[in-house]
Amino acid sequence: MMKKRKMSIVGIMLLALVSAFIMGAFFMKLHSILIDRGNAHIWDMIYALFFQDITVAGSHGIGIFYVVGTLFMNALRLTIIPLVFTSLVLAMSSISDLKKLGRIAYKGVFGFLFMYFIGCMFAGGVAFLARNMNWISISSSITSGVGDIVKVDTANPLSVIMAMVPLNFFDAISNNGNVLAVVFVAIIIGLCIGILGDKANIVKKLTEEVNEIIQLCIGFLINKLGPIAIFSLIVRAFALYGFDQMKPVFVYVMVTIGVLLVYLLLGYPLIIALTTKLNPFIFMKKISKVALLAFSTASSAPAFPLNLKTNVEELGVSEEIANFILPLGMTINMNGTSIMHIIGTIFIATVSGYHVTLTDLLMMSFLSILAAAGTPALPAAGTVLLFTVMNGMGYVNEMALITYSLILAINKPVEMVLTSLNVVGDATTSLIVANSENELDREIFYDKKVQYSEVKEVL
Repeated sequence: MMKKRKMSIVGIMLLALVSAFIMGAFFMKLHSILIDRGNAHIWDMIYALFFQDITVAGSHGIGIFYVVGTLFMNALRLTIIPLVFTSLVLAMSSISDLKKLGRIAYKGVFGFLFMYFIGCMFAGGVAFLARNMNWISISSSITSGVGDIVKVDTANPLSVIMAMVPLNFFDAISNNGNVLAVVFVAIIIGLCIGILGDKANIVKKLTEEVNEIIQLCIGFLINKLGPIAIFSLIVRAFALYGFDQMKPVFVYVMVTIGVLLVYLLLGYPLIIALTTKLNPFIFMKKISKVALLAFSTASSAPAFPLNLKTNVEELGVSEEIANFILPLGMTINMNGTSIMHIIGTIFIATVSGYHVTLTDLLMMSFLSILAAAGTPALPAAGTVLLFTVMNGMGYVNEMALITYSLILAINKPVEMVLTSLNVVGDATTSLIVANSENELDREIFYDKKVQYSEVKEVL
């Protein structure tokens, strides 16, 4: 007797999404029919049972869907600080060979930061363009009273820098609204662990174990509770706001995939051509198999061995540079993830009634780069950390949380494409650093050595 194949989490999420659309459409229609026929009291009973916000003073309903969705979102928020803290500590502690490799490390980190910056500005520009062209607009359910979010109580923008350094470590980690302070502390501790090396093994081991616990918790949330919560949130969104709330999410997916593909197919080849004078088409042809493997698995880790082999044997990068830059890139270079964060945050903010300025874009780019650099290797990690950027910017009204839940449900195609971007970015930086250190074999890159050896074998 054949065993039944378990449905994958992607299939379960898709089933939850389709079911939620069907059920949401049913409640939309039911609402309309009951109101038109003068049976508003029946709808009030249904609303109280399924959709009531039970935190409102004087509410007497049960609000089943509201309770399930809110508990899920609260649980995700609970993981933000420990996830960001432990992931960034471990990411920074991996930079432990700065003395040994010197210039290679600095060039690698600078290369990653440069591509982060270019990606964030490009993504922000496209998202602003989409907003100005009315591809996305404020949801009709948002009241005109929603104002701009104030990140810091003082008027001077430089006060953000002051807010980064907390007076008390425990105050910082106990407040989800002070993500920047947590990021600052995590970076400092991580770098110190990396410098101390074996002396800090106990602290590093403890951080790794805490990180594993958090990843297990998030995996349980996403894989087990996620489909139920997403079903509840989307059905409630349909019942309260209608199909109008769904349109910007699909626009987000199309715009994000478009930006990722442009950066992958045009951005990286242009960077290669300008910095190394190598033929970018040869680079893209050789690295394409790595990108496809990352795309199919939606994870950088399975593609790492092939990326390393391709860099050394086909691109001509020295083993010393490839063995340092690629593992480092797999840890901290997630520029595809940061592109998704920028577009997702701007879309969520716009739909939810927040006004995003250029200063806000710079701040969310900073938060996104730090969040993306600490992205752990777990399902939907980048999308989970999108919540960190939202939270750090203060975009957390009810509409923002509902829009985020919709993105969480349908973000798999975006994650697959951005993973390809991440691994190709690692290879791009590896090639640039090798070229700058004169440790790039151009004959291997252009296949001249291969052709010579083949001729020699024939003779």
